[in-house]
Amino acid sequence: MHHRLPTDSCSPFAPPVANRLRVGAVSGVTECREFGYSGGNMNPSPPTSFDFWYAVKNTEVVVPPQRHLETFGHTVIHYVLVSELLDSVGQVRIREGRMQAARPQIVTPAAYSNMLTEGFGEQAQKYLEWLKEHEDSVRVLQYGYTLKQEAFSEEIVNDNLESVLDRVKRDVAARRDPLSSVVKGVDKPWDVCLVRLFWLAIQNSIQVNFKEMAERKLFENREGIPAGVREEIEQAFAAAARDPRQTKALGVLLQRHGVFEQFQDRFFALFKRD
Repeated sequence: MHHRLPTDSCSPFAPPVANRLRVGAVSGVTECREFGYSGGNMNPSPPTSFDFWYAVKNTEVVVPPQRHLETFGHTVIHYVLVSELLDSVGQVRIREGRMQAARPQIVTPAAYSNMLTEGFGEQAQKYLEWLKEHEDSVRVLQYGYTLKQEAFSEEIVNDNLESVLDRVKRDVAARRDPLSSVVKGVDKPWDVCLVRLFWLAIQNSIQVNFKEMAERKLFENREGIPAGVREEIEQAFAAAARDPRQTKALGVLLQRHGVFEQFQDRFFALFKRD
């Protein structure tokens, strides 16, 4: 028996809006230093620490994506999340949707230091000191994703979890889509299960992403700023020159990378145009 549930943007079943992961890699070692969470309509407030880690520890990526995340563009991952209902025996919820991963962004060491200070406070002090000593060799990327609400669907079936998983795996295999995945997780907070999926996708992609960016020399410093960041800044200046409404976004970008002072004369010159 199948029960189709509503999935419009005002529905309590709608997927959350977005999440971000900041990942640093130093000398080929990948490590997660911070996670930022923002819930959507389904979760008006973020889950408690207990709920978050309960969901993470009880999530298994049964079928991971077979392709890495794109280095210079967006990537769409098709996910199917299977979970047992908390208050019903023999009922399983199947959620299906699309996760759009944004292009990985290079982050300056200065901006990364600010992220750590905001996320960890005094616990980050020793790491910050290490960062200052090794600033020239630190490479940091920021990953983020959005769950596409228009592609979201959900249903409840009367069966046991393993049988449903077997059918879902066969269906996904038949699609022959290298960016499809199957996740077994909890029914609430279910969106945290997708964080586990995205983190796995990052782990399987980051070395390729770094390699392809390095081949384009995007990490080479130009006046203390990685070439990739400078390219992003120049594009933002060009956009602000064409459209004054983009000036605010430019200012936020400069502050985020910790380089506003270096560009402030050029930034304020935008306001002096006739």
